[in-house]
Amino acid sequence: MRSDGLTELKEKIIETSLNLFEQHGYHGVSVNEIVKESGTSKGGFYHHFSSKDELLFVIHDYFISYVLTKAQEATSESIHPSEKMQKIILSFVKVFDLYKPHISVFYQESIYLKPPYVEAIKNKRHKYKEIVFSVIQEGIEKGEFRSELPVEITGMSILGLVNWTYKWYKLDGEKSIEEIGQIYVDLILQGLLTENMKNDPRIQPFLLKNQIAINRK
Repeated sequence: MRSDGLTELKEKIIETSLNLFEQHGYHGVSVNEIVKESGTSKGGFYHHFSSKDELLFVIHDYFISYVLTKAQEATSESIHPSEKMQKIILSFVKVFDLYKPHISVFYQESIYLKPPYVEAIKNKRHKYKEIVFSVIQEGIEKGEFRSELPVEITGMSILGLVNWTYKWYKLDGEKSIEEIGQIYVDLILQGLLTENMKNDPRIQPFLLKNQIAINRK
């Protein structure tokens, strides 16, 4: 088991590399520069990462593992597809606040990943996509979501909509990440839900008009 000191060192290396990659690009930064800026040694670096390629992979793995874990929790802890979808969306949006530097660097530099790391990332993304698809399918089968919606197109639309957040979200923006998450939940559920389900008492707290009404009381 790693000690707290080693864990802190790993985080320091990641934080330093994120700053350097954002400034100079992946190929513009050497391991020597990461080591110098993070105040560690080459031995310290290679204790945690076998290469700079693995470091770039770990940067991505942080946020994809987070959303995958949260989606798995949502499907196991909730009974109703609408609630599962609400939790999945909120955790997906939250990642752009928690891991904004990781995501920015990854999308700028992911073309440099070696094939084994690309495959590992694809596998986790596929698992996440399949969870979203399965929740939509379950919602249709249980009569919560509109049956005329094709599962794959609907799922990819949701993923594309939320994923684009990394392009425009600002930590100091007008809306908090929680508020943005609630907006996405409303937009997506309003499109997914049957008319009957929109009036279901279980769904009402998820929709913006009801949250605004509660806040005004």
